[in-house]
Amino acid sequence: MKNNYSLGIDIGSTTVKIAVTDSEHHMLFADYERHYANIQETLALLLTRAREKLGELILHPVITGSGGLTLASHLEVPFVQEVVAVATALQAEAPRTDVAIELGGEDAKIIYFSGGIDQRMNGICAGGTGSFIDQMAALLQTDASGLNEYARDYQMIYPIAARCGVFAKSDIQPLINEGATREDLAASIFQAVVNQTISGLACGKPIRGNVAFLGGPLHFLPELRQAFIRTLNLSGEQIIAPAHSHLFAALGAAMNSREDMSISLDEMVTRLTHGIKMDFEVKRMEPLFMDQEDYDRFTARHNCHMVKKAPLASYEGNCFLGIDAGSTTTKVALVGEDGTLLYHFYSNNNGSPLATAIRSMREIRALLPDTAVIAWSCSTGYGEALLKAALMMDEGEVETISHYYAAAFFDPQVDCILDIGGQDMKCIKIRDKTVDSVQLNEACSSGCGSFIETFARSLNYSVEDFAKEALFAQNPTDLGTRCTVFMNSNVKQAQKEGASVADISAGLAYSVIKNALYKVIKITNPSDLGSHVVVQGGTFYNDAVLRSFEKISGCEAVRPDIAGIMGAFGAALIARERYEEGRRTTLLPLDKIINLKYETSMARCKGCTNRCVLTVNRFEGGRQFISGNRCERGLGKEKIKKEVPNLFDYKYHRMFDYEALTPDMASRGTIGIPRVLNFYENYPFWAVFFKELGFRTVLSPQ
Repeated sequence: MKNNYSLGIDIGSTTVKIAVTDSEHHMLFADYERHYANIQETLALLLTRAREKLGELILHPVITGSGGLTLASHLEVPFVQEVVAVATALQAEAPRTDVAIELGGEDAKIIYFSGGIDQRMNGICAGGTGSFIDQMAALLQTDASGLNEYARDYQMIYPIAARCGVFAKSDIQPLINEGATREDLAASIFQAVVNQTISGLACGKPIRGNVAFLGGPLHFLPELRQAFIRTLNLSGEQIIAPAHSHLFAALGAAMNSREDMSISLDEMVTRLTHGIKMDFEVKRMEPLFMDQEDYDRFTARHNCHMVKKAPLASYEGNCFLGIDAGSTTTKVALVGEDGTLLYHFYSNNNGSPLATAIRSMREIRALLPDTAVIAWSCSTGYGEALLKAALMMDEGEVETISHYYAAAFFDPQVDCILDIGGQDMKCIKIRDKTVDSVQLNEACSSGCGSFIETFARSLNYSVEDFAKEALFAQNPTDLGTRCTVFMNSNVKQAQKEGASVADISAGLAYSVIKNALYKVIKITNPSDLGSHVVVQGGTFYNDAVLRSFEKISGCEAVRPDIAGIMGAFGAALIARERYEEGRRTTLLPLDKIINLKYETSMARCKGCTNRCVLTVNRFEGGRQFISGNRCERGLGKEKIKKEVPNLFDYKYHRMFDYEALTPDMASRGTIGIPRVLNFYENYPFWAVFFKELGFRTVLSPQ
């Protein structure tokens, strides 16, 4: 049996890497695989591949990586900190390196080698790392390599936050809806990663000299690497991109092996395949359902809240159209005169809510009989104004009112509506059948539908299967109510302890509700919600989330069977209410809607120094709709410039144009006054005060 070989194992937040080297540290075998939370099985698979290629070996193993410490202690294998491992490999493979930048799945590092080693690592935020790139790629309906392909042909870079995925979505989703190209968005995402890494880790310390690019994202995404090179102004020999840059931590771990610790490949695989039971450090919670019978009672209760439906093809009379263009999805509902749901539609925007709405109108046109007519229409949601302008709809209504109309249809006594969508969350309090207050999530969309979707994808599950896993989890993990990327640290810790996907899924379901109740609504007592609570939004189709809400709030909620299209259903009910017999709808005929030609272009407003990025939608007939403007100037209303005075300029001159004494008149001398703090706002007082006392006042420059 061969010996004197080293094995480096790098267990990262998303992947497992191994490297087998000989006594001279030449790499004999290297491989990596995404672990999808199954760390032990993935490592066993990689070691089996090494066994098949190299035969049975006696190895000196060392483990490194953010997910490796607990496993190392259970395997009784030495552990080395990953920055040390990377530094060891670099000093052997690229000794002229001055600075190393390494990006992993959820980790980011900058290591300075000049003048002693200085290490910078991200803490518990995974913004600007591989997982961030995966989230953004999913938003553009591609993967990381697809993002790389798009970025090659960019024309323009938009400012996008890279602090975390949910903040970035708030920047990207409007750009998608407004028609920004995937090429420009991909390059902007990579630039956001660069900005986050340099500003968040370097913290002002310059990155100079020869720079090495390490880690999976920088190895597999050359356009990301190019964004760093462009930003840091690197050229020629300053750029170091090793052939195995994604395996450097594993290689460095092998170089830190000790001869007093040996184990055979077979023994390592045996230990891993027989399962190592980890200790629980992350707090656990009670199961959502005790057994199948408990779940059956739950589903039977919620199956009562169903809207009356009828086929559109056989309907006679007036019908009413509601369209809800949301942040990520478009919903459409068509109701009859008695509120019967005749047609409904729910689809991802795919970057264009207007194109998605037109697709649904094509379906309606195919189904609508000659005996039925769309009498009135109403739009709501993020794209309310766009759809109203494009399709010439009769009404536009804010989404809170639309949701109230829909909720009251199912429970006329409703006093609280909790709506959790793809990226937004609303709690609408109702008093005396009117909206009393609305609480919304602001910059952060953690705890929304995309939050669970992101985690499901990172663990290689569809959202539906991920939700089913949670139902009978025995030990749900308590992940708290923190932001998505902050919560990753608790998920990683649970994974190290051997938590199952079911436990993590159930824990996330609890977290969604805790986030809604304690961070958005900020309740102190579940009774504050009300006694008639209606829950809606696509996220509540997830039985685990609904059960979590009922367990935490202590109330039995009403979940309509059309929870995902309540905004559109409410808009349709508003159209029905506001229709007056004999009035003609302004809605374009269906044939014209289906064949609607429109162009979307981007422009910059030059009306002021804000230089807003405008999205200009031009429709047939000379109509247009402009969005992205922060004031009326972007709409081309030049008359504003003449009619409205510049109040900032007026205030400035009104405050600082006081005439000071001349030097020969200032018997008491000269006083300098800076234009700062309270002196700024109170200068009229000081100007007159010191002048009366015989002082000459001199202001600091503008």
